[in-house]
Amino acid sequence: MIKLRHDPSSVATIGERATMRQGRSSSSAGISVLVAALLLDQLSKSVVTAHAERLAGNLPVFPGFNLVFHRNDGITFGLFGQVPWWALTGVALTVTAWLFLMMLRTTRASEAMAYGLIAGGALGNVIDRIRFGAVTDFLDFHVGSYHWPAFNLADVAVVTGAAVLVLSSVFSSQVHTS
Repeated sequence: MIKLRHDPSSVATIGERATMRQGRSSSSAGISVLVAALLLDQLSKSVVTAHAERLAGNLPVFPGFNLVFHRNDGITFGLFGQVPWWALTGVALTVTAWLFLMMLRTTRASEAMAYGLIAGGALGNVIDRIRFGAVTDFLDFHVGSYHWPAFNLADVAVVTGAAVLVLSSVFSSQVHTS
């Protein structure tokens, strides 16, 4: 007769198994959001690029909002425009790799999706830098003659993901201190 030894330390507890399942489903949610953000960004930029001539001046959509065509060789607000595109791309890819790892490690779906938004947006802008040496911006909000710097859906994804991470952290710390 063969006896099987039972080693309790080698068996995952119910809680550990639930955490592993949460991690997998969180990662799946994060990856789905990353892909969606990347695809929406690239689709919108391809439409804008196809109509670049028409948008070069600006196309008023409603008061306070125009569609424009602008290539930004810097980062936010045109900062670091003198830095070579490949250097900005290298930094963005390094940060994106770190975000991807964080997305895979978290068990919280909201955090995984936030990391996915940021990574998807960053990759969308990286693709532009590789293809054009600059990022395609097209959303132009303004009040009177004051225009906010033009931006794109990748930027929206990055800012939204960062906001979700901050809010998640704030609410998580409130739950733990209550």
